[in-house]
Amino acid sequence: MTTTTEPAAGAVAPRHHSPVRRPSLLRLSAVEVRKLVDTRAGRWLLITIGLIVVAVVTLLLIYGADDELTFFTFYAPSLLPVNVLLPVLGILSITSEWSQRTALTTYALVPRRERVVTAKLIAVVLAALASLLVTLAVAAAGTLVASATGGAGTWDATAPLILNTAIAQVAGALMGAAFGLLLLNPPLAIVGYLLLPTLWTVLSEVVRPLRGPAGWLDPNQTMEPLFTSTVTGEQWARLGVSLLVWLVLPLAAGLFRTLRREVS
Repeated sequence: MTTTTEPAAGAVAPRHHSPVRRPSLLRLSAVEVRKLVDTRAGRWLLITIGLIVVAVVTLLLIYGADDELTFFTFYAPSLLPVNVLLPVLGILSITSEWSQRTALTTYALVPRRERVVTAKLIAVVLAALASLLVTLAVAAAGTLVASATGGAGTWDATAPLILNTAIAQVAGALMGAAFGLLLLNPPLAIVGYLLLPTLWTVLSEVVRPLRGPAGWLDPNQTMEPLFTSTVTGEQWARLGVSLLVWLVLPLAAGLFRTLRREVS
């Protein structure tokens, strides 16, 4: 005799869950950009960059000679303090997972660490370009004020100059990020980034045999032509060699270290 068991009333059939999609690189980059603003250090660093640019332009309007108050006069000096602070922002962005002890959560949600690092680098580049736009806007405002108050007020900047300074901004920010990725410690990375290139510049001035290699390896020297409208082929080559040493190699070594470091 065969007995058939009917399903109980109200039995629920098992559901088939769709596989969880990993977050896209665009979404990860948006998260990293938000982290730059959400953290107290990142927020105040961005505010400080904006205030410094405004302060530089204001001081030039007050104390600068009227015939020298051009767009380039406002634009170029404003970039110098920004170029110092932007790499610090890159360092804080890269090292935040380890300094704030969120690496375990982040890399559990996104196991492929190289995608997180790539998103952080994209966020740093976007922050550098945003700071450039702010500098351009403040310099333009200063030029308009100078024109209205009797200054020269001429628009003497060219598209190649702006493009070259954008390259300098992005390269400097990525250099800071590379040091942060290599050392994974904010204070150590900040000191290393600020000290090592400066030390190399001083040594090349004191030790005569180092002056030749410094023309190719000193980023302070190789980036200087980017603040002009024309850069020669040799100057681009020197810039490429210095960025290979100070950007590409630390970035590659830091990525290797981050991929292999144990998260606790």
